[in-house]
Amino acid sequence: MTIMPPRPNTAKVRVRELLDALPEHERLTLRSGEAGIDRALIDARVQKNGLCLAGHLHGVAAERVQIFGETELSYLETLDEAECLQRLRSLFALSLSLVVVTRGVDIPEVLIECARETDTPLASAGARSSSVIGALHDALDKLFTPRETRHGVLIDVHGTGVLLTGPSGIGKSECALFLVERGHRLVADDQVVLVRRKTGEVLGHAPDLLRDHLELRGVGIINVRELFGATAVRKDVHVQLVVELSPHREGDPYERLGLEDQTIDLLGDTIPLLEVPVQPGRNMAVILEVAVRNEMLKRTGRHSAREFVQRLSQR
Repeated sequence: MTIMPPRPNTAKVRVRELLDALPEHERLTLRSGEAGIDRALIDARVQKNGLCLAGHLHGVAAERVQIFGETELSYLETLDEAECLQRLRSLFALSLSLVVVTRGVDIPEVLIECARETDTPLASAGARSSSVIGALHDALDKLFTPRETRHGVLIDVHGTGVLLTGPSGIGKSECALFLVERGHRLVADDQVVLVRRKTGEVLGHAPDLLRDHLELRGVGIINVRELFGATAVRKDVHVQLVVELSPHREGDPYERLGLEDQTIDLLGDTIPLLEVPVQPGRNMAVILEVAVRNEMLKRTGRHSAREFVQRLSQR
C-alpha cells in the first residue's frame, strides 16, 4: 500500500496536555506541584474516592485525576492536625498524577504541603464537582481518542467520506479539485487526521493550519473556501471508502468485474478499498463519483457485479 504508516496513538496523556486542553472558561489553576505536570494519566475517568481519606487506600487509581470536593474537605476539617497530615501523606505517597479541588474554596495548607513534598500537581477549579468532572471527562475523552495522521486527500462525495491515497504526484489534489467543481466538498488535502469515535466510526478532518487549502502543482496553494464558497468545504466527514490511485501499467492485474471486495483497516474499522489506475484521458472525477454511488448501492444490499455474474451463470 502507498498509504504512509499511521502515527501510533499515545497510550498516556500528560497532565500538562490535560491542563492545556480544557476550554478557557473551565481552566484549572495550578496551585502546587509544577514539577510533576508531566506525570501520566492512563484513564479518561476521574476518581472521587472519599474512603481514601479514611485510610482505605485500596482501589485508589493513582494515574487518574483525583477530585476533592466539598464533602472531602469538610471531612478533613473533622480530623485533628496530626491525623489529617498522616492520612494525606499516605495518599500522596501513591504518586498521584493530579489532584483537583473544586468549588473555588481556599485549599487547606496541609494539602498544599503534601503536594509540594511529593511534587504532585494540585489544581483548583471554581465550579462545583459535577461540572468539573464533566469538563475533565470531555477533555480526556478527546485526548484518549485513538487517532492517526495519513498522507492523502479527503473529500465528501454525496455525503460519503472518500480518502484518496497514492504516491506523491499521482493527482490526488487534482481529483479533489475536479470533484469540488462538480459540487462535492473538500475536507482535507495532504494531511488527513483520522479519529475513531466511540460508535466505532472513523472521522477525518484537516489539521487546523491546512483547513480549506489545496495544493496544485504549478499553481500553488489555493483557498477552496474563498474561491468556491463555504459549501465547497466541510470540517469533517465519516470515512466510508478508501481509493488508492496508482500509475497505470500494462500487464498489472486490475479488477475487471468487481466481484472481490477489498478492505483496509483504519483505527480498527474495516473500510472498503478500491485500487484505481490513473492514465491520461480518464475522467477521474466521474470515475470516483460512480465508485461512490456503487459503494452506496452495496450498502443497501445490491451488488451489481455479483448479480450480473449470477444472471450470466443462469443463462
